[in-house]
Amino acid sequence: MAPMRSLRSLVALVLVGSFACRDATAPDHSSGTAQAPIPSVSAEAAAPKGRAMPSGAAEAPRVALGIHGAVSSQEENATDVGLAILKKGGSAVDAAIAVGFALAVTHPSAGNIGGGGFMVIRTSDGKAFALDYREMAPAAASRDMYLDKKGNPTRGSLDGPKAAGIPGTVRGFAAAHEEFGKLPWKDLVAPAVALAKDGFALDEETAGDLARVTKKMRDLGYADTAKLFEKADGSALAKGDKLVQPELAKVLQTIADQGADAFYTGALAEKMATEVEKAGGIWKASDLSSYKAKWRDPIVFQYRGHEIVTMPPPSAGGVVLKQLLAMSQALQLDKQPWRGAEEVHLFSEAMRRAYADRNLLLGDPDFVKMPLEKLLDPAYATERTKNIDPAHATPSKDVSAGLPAKPESPQTTHYSVVDEAGNAVANTYTLNTGYGAKVAIAGTGVLLNNEMDDFATAPGKPNVFGLVQGEANKIEPNKRMLSSMTPTIVSKDGELRAVLGSPGGPTITTTVAQLTRALVDYQVPLDKAVPAFRAHHQWMPDEIITEQSIPNEVVAELEKKGHKVSRRERIGHANCIEVDPKTRGFRAVADTSRANGKAAAY
Repeated sequence: MAPMRSLRSLVALVLVGSFACRDATAPDHSSGTAQAPIPSVSAEAAAPKGRAMPSGAAEAPRVALGIHGAVSSQEENATDVGLAILKKGGSAVDAAIAVGFALAVTHPSAGNIGGGGFMVIRTSDGKAFALDYREMAPAAASRDMYLDKKGNPTRGSLDGPKAAGIPGTVRGFAAAHEEFGKLPWKDLVAPAVALAKDGFALDEETAGDLARVTKKMRDLGYADTAKLFEKADGSALAKGDKLVQPELAKVLQTIADQGADAFYTGALAEKMATEVEKAGGIWKASDLSSYKAKWRDPIVFQYRGHEIVTMPPPSAGGVVLKQLLAMSQALQLDKQPWRGAEEVHLFSEAMRRAYADRNLLLGDPDFVKMPLEKLLDPAYATERTKNIDPAHATPSKDVSAGLPAKPESPQTTHYSVVDEAGNAVANTYTLNTGYGAKVAIAGTGVLLNNEMDDFATAPGKPNVFGLVQGEANKIEPNKRMLSSMTPTIVSKDGELRAVLGSPGGPTITTTVAQLTRALVDYQVPLDKAVPAFRAHHQWMPDEIITEQSIPNEVVAELEKKGHKVSRRERIGHANCIEVDPKTRGFRAVADTSRANGKAAAY
């Protein structure tokens, strides 16, 4: 039986064509959007009617093929947890919740219960939902709280307990489960409890990451947190060593037994608020008890015969994604060879313009009135392309608009899930920078986020990175900070086509746009599109940021057109799922060419 649905109270309503952003406690099912129970599926079940294995070969752990369900995430244990939930008959949402809790244990740099994020859901009947469980500023937060006596930004928004917003992950997962869950809540948290209690073997990448971050934790004065990720004698854990997290296991067990409310009210919440305040933070128990995940109407639009479902503000991702795709269509980029110099040049010019006013105009829709109707109008996007020169780069100083985008950490994580019925989940969540504020709440093993740094800590003044920020994203009590997270689902003719997303700060949206264009414009399957080189331009600094794998001849052509090209090791980490348009089978793809990950399907 489908879970009980509560009525949705409208608090803020901004209608933009097919896009409405509403503050709410639950999705509006008055129009028949409630989903019927999802049939239980066993690993031995026959192939679903109308679905066969997709073309191509499996390539573990990067590519997995299946007909019943699929999961792709940045960590193999978490992926395995998600697939096991699907095999038990869980819904895509059930599996997504279980993956999220598991990542809080096995991928502590970004997986979390002390942070927040966004989830986009598409049910098998084509209904779409967007869940905002972004962190929120504590009630005691103030506009100038991270400025020194001279009015200059400090690192207080990055390091230590004062950098932490009120976390939304646990409340968000509970909201999703209430609406679309099928298995008992306890079953979804139990795998994470076991991973924390019994431990898991570290791979080389995670062991090296922990060695670096524990040194930084000690340098910042958080030795007790460093000990959570070290051997008993204080030495670094190595590849093959087990990471055991007993304090986190107890917290997760409490959440499993008592539900999400235990994290936000009662003894655990009181302990967390007390310990954060004792350590120098500004949390109150009332901040936790008042936190709510918010169902918002997703941004839904058409692109070259495909329906795109993505996240609205306080994520800027969906707005920028629609602008990028609308400009791509106006420029007829599908006529240019994929990943050739002409295509990269023209798309970089589109990125330059889309990012020019992003940071000036967008923020929390409950606090900021945004010109969304204009920003989402295809005519506006087309107008922005009128001064693009096919032969020359436009200097960013000549592009009208707003303020430089604030640097965001690439240490986010994204995962994708599809179940047999065709229900899909795209989830992106984070602590902000790697391991967040570099400090855990004493006695809990819960790492604090440092999402307060995603606010404009000093509107109108340079921040610690030397960039100026806008008023729309200034710090206010109980406000949610702007984000680039862009969980996205693509469909065509009513059929699910792909589940997309990536970490990477401001590169998230451009990564999702490039994957969408590969699928739609060039019919390039995700197992080839995901490892292809990526390019990014965000107006300022005036350069194309790309990856080492870009061909030298493409760089030479771009430089001839006047672009400055800067290479980096990697951009993003896209863990995605594609539905084969011919067989309707699932092709899960993990971005293992850039970092760890695992795709699984059955």
